[in-house]
Amino acid sequence: MAAHEHPVIDVSPLVTGSDAATVGRSIDAACRDDGFFSIVGHGVDLALLARLEELGREFFALDAREKEEIAMVRGGRAWRGWFPVGGELTSGTPDRKEGLYFGAELAPDDPRVVAGLPLHGPNLFPERPPELRSTVLAVLDAFTTLGHQLMRGFALALGLDEGWFDRELTADPVILFRMFHYPASDEPVWGVGEHTDYGLLTILFQDNGGGLELRTRDGWVQIPPRPGALVCNLGDMLERMTGGVYRSTPHRVRSPRGRDRVACPFFFDPGWDTEVRALPGFTAADDAAPDRWDGASVHDFEGTYGDYLLGKVSKVFPALRQQALEDPGH
Repeated sequence: MAAHEHPVIDVSPLVTGSDAATVGRSIDAACRDDGFFSIVGHGVDLALLARLEELGREFFALDAREKEEIAMVRGGRAWRGWFPVGGELTSGTPDRKEGLYFGAELAPDDPRVVAGLPLHGPNLFPERPPELRSTVLAVLDAFTTLGHQLMRGFALALGLDEGWFDRELTADPVILFRMFHYPASDEPVWGVGEHTDYGLLTILFQDNGGGLELRTRDGWVQIPPRPGALVCNLGDMLERMTGGVYRSTPHRVRSPRGRDRVACPFFFDPGWDTEVRALPGFTAADDAAPDRWDGASVHDFEGTYGDYLLGKVSKVFPALRQQALEDPGH
């Protein structure tokens, strides 16, 4: 494993609304290099995150029959709920993890839900532990606020005014949240294979077990957990919109030997109907990443972010995609 210095950025000026020019420069440097950095001073209640991990472990310890009460097949086109180990694919290969899918909590009579818009709808919460619902919703609120604050920093980093993303891309962002559990193994195994994230920004809360690795220009490196910090990384949209100046870096998870792992990524992405296009001052690239993990160039894509996301998620859960095709009015 290559030696690597992982940047840690204090984002408290973005949280408090003070002068954030220095933060913008730090974000810019990280995004032009690895596209990964950790943040401190983020303002998210660490006790809330510790409670989230505790409740997640309680849920994942239940037997499969009880967890199946909120299986993803029950979530319909919203694609919410639980999936078992091996139920999610990366590059066609089953991951060695189970998980819970959440998103923005929408009422059944929300126009987007009534219209059957994929990935929109109410969440599925288990009966046990009962506090998981309120905790997840509180984390969604906290991370959504943080996402808007961090995009101020990205705007400064990219030479835009601070409110550009809120006006143009994230006035109504696509919000997705996952809780993943990687079972213990006697041997190191791949919990998730090499991949990139799809949208603008991922904010990751993880336990202290480690296992996250990213592929830099110098080879694969580990991202060690840092108490109180959150890991941030870019998604495909920022690489596409900056013409490859910023990197959506491939990463993977090697499950720690002899212990399980809990990781909770939050995805802060463009609005569903937002057109994918180059940012002001940037030029679209022909192909800035010919060696991408999936053999496809994000720079070839034209359309809305919803189109891009649906195409990617459909490959992760092909059975749910087939269900949506067979039951378009679900």
